[in-house]
Amino acid sequence: MRAVVVDRWMTPDELRVRDAPEPELVPGSLCIDVAAAGCNFYDTLMCQGKYQVKPPFPFVPGGEVAGRVRAVAEGVEGFSVGDRVCASTWTGGFAERAVVSASSVWPIPPAMSFAEGAALPVVYPTSYAALVFRAGLSEGETLLVHAAAGGVGLAAVQIGRALGARVIATAGGADKLEVAREAGAEVLIDYREEDFVERVQEATGGRGADVIYDSVGGDVFDRSLRCIAWNGRLLVIGFAGGTIPSLAVNRVLLKNISVVGLHWSAYEQNEPERIPETFEALFRLYEEGGIRPRIQRELPLEQVAEALTELGARRTVGKLVLVP
Repeated sequence: MRAVVVDRWMTPDELRVRDAPEPELVPGSLCIDVAAAGCNFYDTLMCQGKYQVKPPFPFVPGGEVAGRVRAVAEGVEGFSVGDRVCASTWTGGFAERAVVSASSVWPIPPAMSFAEGAALPVVYPTSYAALVFRAGLSEGETLLVHAAAGGVGLAAVQIGRALGARVIATAGGADKLEVAREAGAEVLIDYREEDFVERVQEATGGRGADVIYDSVGGDVFDRSLRCIAWNGRLLVIGFAGGTIPSLAVNRVLLKNISVVGLHWSAYEQNEPERIPETFEALFRLYEEGGIRPRIQRELPLEQVAEALTELGARRTVGKLVLVP
């Protein structure tokens, strides 16, 4: 089987496709013929040993796939060979075949392509859980999304708009802002050219944003505290900027705000009942036209180094998908 194999910590540009053993079907699992595998920022960190979870060597990276069910382990119900599915794999996705726990596999709507299916299992649940479960975003509120043309950011724009929020988007460059506009953002801010704090205050009449979605961290987090509304919620999604910020809690007190974390992968252990609820809501939004994964490029598996290097440098818009 062809797969991307990590047998030591390596930078994304060092990744290569190699022969690998077939994954073994175990009780409670499915084997999927991978038609598409989504690329995520944490893949770049995991390969370098910089992620909070470090798989033992050797491992195959790739946390989300879509394809057809190849085999079903004994005792697994609800799936048949040939079913069109997407899955959260955590690792093992950048390969021709992947074995996944049946609890992490979801039938995809008939109209959803495999590329769209591979772009959904990580970023869309992350953004849905953040906005709905953690921030309680309500219709009519103002949502500020940083890095709005990236994977989780674009999902947040689409979901926020579908929930009836007014969306303000920040991104670097006119092309990325146009993508955010197409996804439903009403106010567009080029952070390279403008002070987003000033623009958010102008756009909200000095009130600030009710919910701020921050996957960047560092200075973006610090400055977001200057344009958040009374009773606002600042969502901590990640630190793509490379710096984990510190918090002066007097700001939390003065504006009556909440700083709220979101760790989607921990829901399986702590709130597993939320997972099917989330996917059912997302598939419903897809069928209603509220969300639509944006695929920037579909690349052959052999171009994994190019894909993750581009992703790590924040030069992507929407999702990059590998096709075995």
